[in-house]
Amino acid sequence: MNTGLPAVTVIGLGSMGSALAAALLDRGHPTTVWNRSPERARPAAGLGATVAATPEEAIAAASLVLVCVTDHDALHTALDPAAGALAGRTLVNLTSGSPEQAEQAEAWARTHGAGYLDGGIMTTPPGVGDPATTILYSGAPEVFEAHRRTLAALGDPVHLGAGAGLASLYDTALLGLMWSTMTGWLHGAALVGAEGVRAADYTPLAIRWLATVSGFLTTYAGQVDDGHYPGDDATVDIQITTIDHLIHAAAARGLDNRLPELLRSTMERAKAAGHGSDSYASLIEVLKDPRPAAASVDAARPTEPGKATA
Repeated sequence: MNTGLPAVTVIGLGSMGSALAAALLDRGHPTTVWNRSPERARPAAGLGATVAATPEEAIAAASLVLVCVTDHDALHTALDPAAGALAGRTLVNLTSGSPEQAEQAEAWARTHGAGYLDGGIMTTPPGVGDPATTILYSGAPEVFEAHRRTLAALGDPVHLGAGAGLASLYDTALLGLMWSTMTGWLHGAALVGAEGVRAADYTPLAIRWLATVSGFLTTYAGQVDDGHYPGDDATVDIQITTIDHLIHAAAARGLDNRLPELLRSTMERAKAAGHGSDSYASLIEVLKDPRPAAASVDAARPTEPGKATA
């Protein structure tokens, strides 16, 4: 393949690594791949990838090396023996891990003369290559800018800053948002489903409601940054009363109420800390510092799971 586009190496050909290689090949980038289990390279080879026999051979094939393996232990198992080949190249680590692991990986890459970017892929494998997909990067801005166009083959590249751990930090924060949102949606689907409502009928209204909620987030972001939570829309006290209705309705229909009970418990902690008349954004104060929680739990103990509130 000689398209004039930069060559790229992909190390690790699980579901996500294979999707990365396929997206690069689809955009015309000469792509070399390596995987510890050679049979995993066959689909990429069928799309036109060159299969390297060793990590050293794979790294030597391109100035931009993407690695996407199970974890950081697997990363070092693959790359440590080939570290000498990294000098003068850029390593883009798309392996999931903690911010601290990203910082350690950057330091390791630097000792071997390589540029380093850490990344967070905000999609599942089928979404790789879609321009609407967000892929987070952190690390030296000049390294990112040197490879921005190539990285755009994988999705929309968003650079978060020079700190190597930022992509992992944002990734985990956004995943927390995803899990909380999807679990809340599932609890709601179970609630209306108890009355025979299909999830497919409930979901359009849920999505429409999320658009309204996004407006709340924009408003509350300023309050969080200022540390000032005017309760001029809906106070924590009001939210506690309202969530009691959800807990009652769900308990009456035999649903697992542990999620809303947890939410109410957090609201009660905020109230006990003096935020009853503040906005919902004030809950961040008890989330940032759980130490007062033990003292406030007895004063603001939630209803036992499964019991309705009168």
